[in-house]
Amino acid sequence: MGANSRRSKPVLSSDHLVELQRISSSRTESSGRVQRAKILLAFEADEAIRSIALRLGIDRTTVQFTIDKARNMGALAALDDLYRSGRPNKITPDAKTWVVSIACQKPVELGHPEELWTLQLLTSHVKRHCSAAGHTCLEQVVRSTVRTILVEHEVQPHKIRYYLERRDPDFDEKMVQVLAVYKDVSVWQSTGLPAHLSAVISYDEKPGLQAIENTAPDLPPVPGEQAYIARDYEYIRHGTVSLLAGIDLVNGTVHGLVRERHRTVEFVEFLELLNGAYPTDKKIRIILDNHSSHVSKQLQEYLLTRPNRFEFVFTPKHGSWLNLIEVFFAKMANTMLRGIRVASKQQLIDRIEQYLAKVNEHPVVFRWKYKIDEVQVV
Repeated sequence: MGANSRRSKPVLSSDHLVELQRISSSRTESSGRVQRAKILLAFEADEAIRSIALRLGIDRTTVQFTIDKARNMGALAALDDLYRSGRPNKITPDAKTWVVSIACQKPVELGHPEELWTLQLLTSHVKRHCSAAGHTCLEQVVRSTVRTILVEHEVQPHKIRYYLERRDPDFDEKMVQVLAVYKDVSVWQSTGLPAHLSAVISYDEKPGLQAIENTAPDLPPVPGEQAYIARDYEYIRHGTVSLLAGIDLVNGTVHGLVRERHRTVEFVEFLELLNGAYPTDKKIRIILDNHSSHVSKQLQEYLLTRPNRFEFVFTPKHGSWLNLIEVFFAKMANTMLRGIRVASKQQLIDRIEQYLAKVNEHPVVFRWKYKIDEVQVV
């Protein structure tokens, strides 16, 4: 008490005490601020400097310095570290630019086997080649500094973000043609199809659906013991099948065939399925991609036997996302196909056909919205 009595206490208001109490028990504040709050609260409660130091495991000089800061600067200001200028930044702007230029090249282009940079690889390369490039200030650079340089310049050479290259010179024109069909359909859904059409179908194939069988039974969830389905890692492959499917854009009905392959012969089989599903005196308009089975000589020969029956509207190359059937496929993959296990290929076919029948009990009409207001109704 004697050491305390020789010095006046910092002036602490009730608001100061409340805030110091909050900080001293905080789990999110820095350890330094928490420690200094505890020092000031203890000193305010007449605890001796020596006792505070022993209890908090710090030296008396630290306690005294915190109290003096509070007396001179105020209680809350004393919680923060004093500003220190530190060592001046010796990495020049030109050196930083050089680092970024290296990061914007692939490692393989600079003699490394790696395709993408890691911080360790980039830092090592910079340190090895900086002197020859005239940037000796980087000779002792560390990974954290390289990371800071990349963040400052908004460069992330360790990541890949995919994009779609427009390789079709007629991309925009074909996209407008597809969107015009969707625009027409939005009108026909309320007014009825025009006299020359019997249906508008969005079509595609979903190949490579795997028939996979468990080697051991799945274990169901058990309340209090196991919250999820347990599945053995091993499995048996029974091959794959392809789903050929088209969705009626006016009424939502899904037409589908499940076959082992998706060649022209299977596509013709699908067209025959559509041919039998709609009145034969009108056209069926189909939105589809440029797969070889959709433009083959064999298909052209078939179309000659069904004159004026089918009208194809092709999506641009690498523009499959413009086809509404992809929305249905995505929904199917996230529901019925997710985690599916079957005992045979035929069982997979049966379950897909069962799913299609279930969907058609309550058809869902898919509507396209992207850029739909930018096209004119034909």
